[in-house]
Amino acid sequence: MRDRRWTILVVPHDSESPRQFHLSERAAHILAGVLGVAGLTVLAAGVMIFSPWATPGARLVSHENLRLTREVAMLDSALGQLGDSVSSLAAREAQFRQLAGIEDMAPLGGPSAPVTPEPLRITEASMDRRARPFAQFFGNRPARPSVDQLLATASQLSAAFAEVSDTMASKLEKLRNTPSLMPTRGWLTGAFSSARLHPILHEMRPHDGIDVSAAAGTPIVAPAGGVVARVAREAGYGNILEIDHGNGILTRYAHCARIVVRAGQRVDRGQLIATVGNTGLSVGPHLHYEIHVGGKPVDPLTYVIPE
Repeated sequence: MRDRRWTILVVPHDSESPRQFHLSERAAHILAGVLGVAGLTVLAAGVMIFSPWATPGARLVSHENLRLTREVAMLDSALGQLGDSVSSLAAREAQFRQLAGIEDMAPLGGPSAPVTPEPLRITEASMDRRARPFAQFFGNRPARPSVDQLLATASQLSAAFAEVSDTMASKLEKLRNTPSLMPTRGWLTGAFSSARLHPILHEMRPHDGIDVSAAAGTPIVAPAGGVVARVAREAGYGNILEIDHGNGILTRYAHCARIVVRAGQRVDRGQLIATVGNTGLSVGPHLHYEIHVGGKPVDPLTYVIPE
């Protein structure tokens, strides 16, 4: 069979004569093979350069990039949740500050509006003015607060909660040392008065406390925490006991039968301190109970909280 041949005619644009190239079937096959190999080589080079899956190293880098992308997304979500949590703490801190009676924190900037802090998520529409110093980081904004902003705000909240805690502890200690309990059980037979007829001396004189009649030996307890300031026997009062509760408050217990604490001893609310007796100028077993504030006697019933 006769070998086929191909003629390639090249026609130039100018007036030069066309050029002819003659290829045998064998030469055409060789040229096609060379062009095919060259194309495959170029394609392989492109895959090696541009494909992320071309080499084990490239695949490792691609996996690492995917893992880092997922971690960044998780961190972004966690950062948003942390921002919401700190925002809620800011609102709660404002409520505790109000309960503790502490003045508002100096604002970090921006207007304020006296709106209830509920719901806990702080927005421009629903936010207490005491929580607003923290709201510049946690409003309805598309951008997440930065870690530095969260750390700074958390530090401020920590200091604010410490201030509130100290104030609440101080007020709690003051309440604990306020004589709000009736020191013994019995019947009120003598009221606080600036002038009353003394049942034994039969003359008008101030009655600086109240009288509670009870059976001899009835327990007398401390109406609040404090330090025993004085234990003595005094004319008219008989066996007497005084407790200093701090903040200028002192309580006095007279006509006691037995005193079970000593001067300088720390006592707690409800602790047994003495028993009802009939010592001194007394017409029967009872407790004479006084409260002095700033050195002046006051009506003990104004301090007693009814059970």
